[in-house]
Amino acid sequence: MKKQRGAAGVSILVALAAILVILAAGAHLLHEMHDSSEKFETPYQAVLLANGSVYFGHLSGYGGHTPVLTDVFYIVSQTDPNTKAVSNVLVKRGKELHEPDRMYLSPNQIIFVEPVGKDSKVAQLIAQEKH
Repeated sequence: MKKQRGAAGVSILVALAAILVILAAGAHLLHEMHDSSEKFETPYQAVLLANGSVYFGHLSGYGGHTPVLTDVFYIVSQTDPNTKAVSNVLVKRGKELHEPDRMYLSPNQIIFVEPVGKDSKVAQLIAQEKH
């Protein structure tokens, strides 16, 4: 009878140890999946949203649950009423009434993300805005 109790106790300990190992592995996997956001090689990214808006900025957390865009810029088209000529102006987000310093994006609203080339016109305009 004592041998059966001892064997049962060892079986319970082994089962508990196995459960702990499985839980630890699951927690590690979830942590890895949460931190598996995309890393970009360029300082700025262009982000196209489902509503057609395009924003430029530093995108972090892409591939995760809550991507965040900081140092955000967007383009506004302005038409000269006299000549009807259209010019595009890069605007730094944050000058609006509520002065936002970042955008929390819904991952399912991001259509695509592209790098902003270091020598591109957008990168040049951003550099001018910062000086």
